[in-house]
Amino acid sequence: MLNSFSMPMIVWALLFLPALVTAQESLPFPDPPSPSKAGPTIAESTYKPVEPMRHLPADAPNVVIIMLDDVGPALPSTFGGPITTPTLSRLAESGITYNHFHNAAMCSPTRAAVLTGRNHHRVGFGQIAELANDWDGYTGHWPATTASVAKVLGYYGYNTAAFGKWHNTPAEQTTKQGPYDRWPAGRLVGFDYFYGFLAGESSQWEPAVVRNTTRVPTPDKENYHFTEDITEDAIKWLRRQHAIAPDQPFFMYWAPGASHGPHHIFKDWADKYRGKFDQGWDALREEIFARQQKLGWVPADAKLTERPATLAAWDDIPEDERAFQLRLMEVFAGYTEHADTHAGRLINELEQLGLRDNTLVIYVWGDNGSSAEGQNGTISELLAQNGIPTKIKDHIRALEQLGGLDVLGSNKVDNMYHAGWAWAGSTPFQGLKLTAGHFGGTRTPLVISWPKSIKPDKTVRTQFHHVNDIVPTIYEAIGIQPPKEVDGVTQQPMDGISMKYTFSDAKAPGRKKAQYFEIMADRGVYSPDGWFAAAWGPRTPWLPGLPAGIKNWNPDNDRWELYNLNEDFSQSADLAAEHPEKLDELKKLFRAEAKSNLVFPIGGGLWSIVWSPQSAPHNPATEFSYTQDVVGVPEFAAPKVGARSNLVTVDVELKPDSSGVLYALGAFSGGVAVWVDQGKLYYEYNLFEIERTRLESKGELPTGDVKVEVETQIATPRGAAKVTIRIDGKEVVKGTAPRTAVLAFTANDAFDVGMDSYSPVSEAYFDRKPFRFNGTINKVHIEYQ
Repeated sequence: MLNSFSMPMIVWALLFLPALVTAQESLPFPDPPSPSKAGPTIAESTYKPVEPMRHLPADAPNVVIIMLDDVGPALPSTFGGPITTPTLSRLAESGITYNHFHNAAMCSPTRAAVLTGRNHHRVGFGQIAELANDWDGYTGHWPATTASVAKVLGYYGYNTAAFGKWHNTPAEQTTKQGPYDRWPAGRLVGFDYFYGFLAGESSQWEPAVVRNTTRVPTPDKENYHFTEDITEDAIKWLRRQHAIAPDQPFFMYWAPGASHGPHHIFKDWADKYRGKFDQGWDALREEIFARQQKLGWVPADAKLTERPATLAAWDDIPEDERAFQLRLMEVFAGYTEHADTHAGRLINELEQLGLRDNTLVIYVWGDNGSSAEGQNGTISELLAQNGIPTKIKDHIRALEQLGGLDVLGSNKVDNMYHAGWAWAGSTPFQGLKLTAGHFGGTRTPLVISWPKSIKPDKTVRTQFHHVNDIVPTIYEAIGIQPPKEVDGVTQQPMDGISMKYTFSDAKAPGRKKAQYFEIMADRGVYSPDGWFAAAWGPRTPWLPGLPAGIKNWNPDNDRWELYNLNEDFSQSADLAAEHPEKLDELKKLFRAEAKSNLVFPIGGGLWSIVWSPQSAPHNPATEFSYTQDVVGVPEFAAPKVGARSNLVTVDVELKPDSSGVLYALGAFSGGVAVWVDQGKLYYEYNLFEIERTRLESKGELPTGDVKVEVETQIATPRGAAKVTIRIDGKEVVKGTAPRTAVLAFTANDAFDVGMDSYSPVSEAYFDRKPFRFNGTINKVHIEYQ
């Protein structure tokens, strides 16, 4: 039986033999019986090799999907935006463009739809992996009933690879011990090769990187950057593929961490945008809108929607804070241009290898709209997710201590821009990332280029489409049908439809039927007659914390809006009052779509945020026992030594010259660490760089076998942490961290014993990272109190 993980060289040889199968109902393909006849001896036997079947057309194209992260529809210069995007423009010049294309408004959900052709709740991703729960549409566990495009194409004979950010593996299953089924190169998902990170975001300077199913050290390279790393790895993969199996088609999925927070980029890339945003986000939005209309990307009769009353105007920003806010946007712009530029290196390589002509390149500009998760601008973007209020002066003060504005974008901060910049990046629409009912959260430019089969055409495609249409489009372009059964499991039908009908006819009538949208109760539904209904959810992404009374929120009380997209490109005119019957029709349509797509209960994605934080993925243990060789445990699978009352006991051998980390959780952007240095024991609670509480032991440290106890008492979520440290039963220091993290310090860093991997928690040993302990740690025992 053929499988997509151990494909011998004969597979690509099978692709070009006479018989062609395009409608295979069950995968994998069965092995044909051998016509050879075995007798007692060779002389009495007849040897006749199997005549292999060909499963693909002789000219089956290579396929490359490029998708950036957290970039709004108005950002690329290709379509009137302020950020230079040479690769997007280059592909648009050689292909076709779409301005009514949509994502799912959030990371994991969009990726699930892109890779399966199904709506995101059907794949269990109604919420991101880190906030999954047990409602059927929100489990974060990719089901075998929705085989990925990589798995299907692998069975047909493609070689498949994914690079960059993944974000579709259960958060608690990302340790070195697996299980690996739902890792990109795991049995269930089916990529042949993966290089990138599994989490939803990462430091671009010190990422926790995975190759296939092995966690590997971050490359020790001067001027390392994750986007450049995955690009170089993808190019090497292309070269190997072309050298070893030049006749075998391939499928590549390239999705960098850019431009999700933290916004990390080299200073010279950010400096390219110095002074280009001094007008502020209100004026920038008007400038973008004018260019969009001049280019014809946005219709001449479209309206520019107003800024929400709850979002600050640029004029509201104090003068002494503006330099900080401007530099945040300059860094983001450089980060985004850098990502698009490196996508261009892949296109260059395809050309150099002679593969570009028959490679179908699908460039989805963004997996959701611009992100407001930086809220008022921040040097440590997970402050917002942890619901910790701060003032901009706190960020500027902490930044000055680190070196000032030039530190933004570096490995000493996890900066993210003000939501006002995100709003400008969503011109001309309402909404941002997470607002599934409004196009600022869901609409994204799409470019498709396939020189052999698509004639370049500057006429913008205006048919309404969705990321769940990508896989059906790939299948039709190749000439195969989606299988009804994979690995013995009956498959759910495709929710998406092929867009191939638009390749040669820009004005073809749209074929998309109803399409729902929903993220954390922010919801909407498209009707094929061009009407759209939307309801805002109970949360506003750019406002800190949870709104008062959210635990009593009822979706039945939400106010719905109604838009006629045939006349209103930007959802600027709410017609609910004028057409109540039409609104009722669409509300019923949404309810039907929600029921059939596992969206119920409405607001299910809020379960682990509002009603049951303990339901979010975590390590269920209440006691942990580690030895010195246990390092790199992903934070979501690690003990919550910074969020829960706990007692950590370290059995360690101390000498007069002992130094190094005993244990650490998190990163420079936030975490907890205990270390020994110059005869002292130190503890630090780093609250996202805004507050650092450091304790130092009194007196000389004993030598020999020593028991160190670190007791932490946290009475309420986000409340103070009272820390007492004892050595051999004697108190040596105590103190209080004023506030604590409740969710996580990082998305992609780790818990370590005997070192501090990736990004160091404390500035005290920043230049000595990973600051390995130079002695023996016999045991670390952690118990929740």
